[in-house]
Amino acid sequence: MSAQEIQEYFKTNNKTREFSAHSAKVHSVAWSCDGRRLASGSFDKTASVFVLEKDRLTKENNYRGHGDSVDQLCWHPYNPDLFVTASGDKTIRIWDVRNGKCISTISTKGENINICWSPDGQTIAVGNKDDVVTFIDAKTHRVKGEEQFKFEVNEISWNNDNNMFFLTNGIGCISILSYPELKPIQSINAHPSNCICIKFDPTGKYFATGSADALVSLWDVDELVCVRCFSRLDWPVRTLSFSYDGKMLASASEDHFIDIAHVETGERICEVQCESPTFTVAWHPKKYLLAFACDDKDGKYDNSREAGTVKLFGLSNEC
Repeated sequence: MSAQEIQEYFKTNNKTREFSAHSAKVHSVAWSCDGRRLASGSFDKTASVFVLEKDRLTKENNYRGHGDSVDQLCWHPYNPDLFVTASGDKTIRIWDVRNGKCISTISTKGENINICWSPDGQTIAVGNKDDVVTFIDAKTHRVKGEEQFKFEVNEISWNNDNNMFFLTNGIGCISILSYPELKPIQSINAHPSNCICIKFDPTGKYFATGSADALVSLWDVDELVCVRCFSRLDWPVRTLSFSYDGKMLASASEDHFIDIAHVETGERICEVQCESPTFTVAWHPKKYLLAFACDDKDGKYDNSREAGTVKLFGLSNEC
């Protein structure tokens, strides 16, 4: 689809709906691999899971057990029943939606702020506030290794081929390590300031980084060169997500809109309006539906109370 065709699609599918999820702000949202469920992690120390039914999210369960904020979560890459949460309580927890229970609690050395599951499903990597990344065997739930970095680690990710490990850091660089050896391959000076987030496109052609300089840069995976920049945001880029077909890239910040760009041309597809800064965005793995969460206040009753909602953009205007 061309940029114009996608723009046409969103002219009749640009409705946003919100769903109550938590009692405090939502830090992270993520879809299961089959797109049936959306999980959210919150400052209220819990995770919630919703089932997607046509044009709405129905809350299925709330997952309690962490002793501190759930800062990030992700699903197993090909098992739609398992997800993992990272918390400031120095643990990660693996949950099974079939019985609604925690199947494993794994202790780590620090307050965990970022987490990812390897594309082959074998390993979970978790990063903490002390810039230590811990690698955990997803089957035995044992720690396989730890790596202390000498720079501020912001976000971590495997490439789609599972043979390289990427980190964005506080000095604007993307550090690339071989995997599983974790030997440095390259460090790319990506941005003049703090490089905050990184995402790989599902087709394996590109990855994108977001930075404190408010720029999103798109990189060729094979050549490791910057292909283009997106500069429509004014505030540090906190969160990124590619659509399932790799054609769109959503980026968000403290700006009161989410930018949705056409990857190949850089054109704006549309803007999703928000009333407050956005913490997290996630495209559905099979549809043009974008889940996101903002720093919303529940203005109806008390302006200081956090709303704790998750939102869904891309719904039909007729629903």
